[in-house]
Amino acid sequence: MAALRRTFHLATLAAGTCRALAGSLAGSCLADRCLWDKLHAQPRLDRVPTFDWFFGYEEAQGLLLPLLQGAQAACPLRVLDVGCGTSSLCTGLYTKCPHPVDVLGVDFSPVAVAHMNKVLEGHPGQTPLCPGNPASRLHFMQADAQNLEPVASSGSFQLVLDKGTWDAVARGGLSGAYQLLSECLRVLSPQGTLIQFSDEDPDVRLPSLEQGSQGWTVTVQEIGPFRGITYFAYLVQGSH
Repeated sequence: MAALRRTFHLATLAAGTCRALAGSLAGSCLADRCLWDKLHAQPRLDRVPTFDWFFGYEEAQGLLLPLLQGAQAACPLRVLDVGCGTSSLCTGLYTKCPHPVDVLGVDFSPVAVAHMNKVLEGHPGQTPLCPGNPASRLHFMQADAQNLEPVASSGSFQLVLDKGTWDAVARGGLSGAYQLLSECLRVLSPQGTLIQFSDEDPDVRLPSLEQGSQGWTVTVQEIGPFRGITYFAYLVQGSH
């Protein structure tokens, strides 16, 4: 039931936002890079530079800011957003977080990365993004979240964010989702936090996370509802 609800939810969002695509996401593999290239290439008729599946930075900041404030031993705090797409998570952290952060957004879609670099540098007629803290930085790079070796060394991030990326990768098989989780935990500091945002029910997600995160503490918080959908933040944390 949870899987069907997620498929319907994603398909509905895609149909409303990317009308130029024939059909919907219901019959597509969400782990397919070509699909995301096509979605990210669609013109934004409302001229909003970012687009969020599920929700954006504004809805997540109540959870993120206390974590960032409590991890100020590293300055700036290094944050990785895997499968960032064209979401406002990275840009919101960079422009609105009062704490110094060094944010890296990675996505396997070169179309998404090129778009976000244009947002960062300033679209024609728009000003470049300004940091909320003078010490904050923001970068976007093309990378496969299942193999972060080219862009991230082990233990180098204090916070890793995954908003719907597990959900998409798992559509191509759970082995890929476990590889994604393994890479997220590899690049995470032993005292850091991985957050997976999803609408998948805890009775489905928690056993998988616990199996793939042995030695880490796994908890869940309910967030929302947003636009009538209840979401969950799955936190995988090391020792504090």
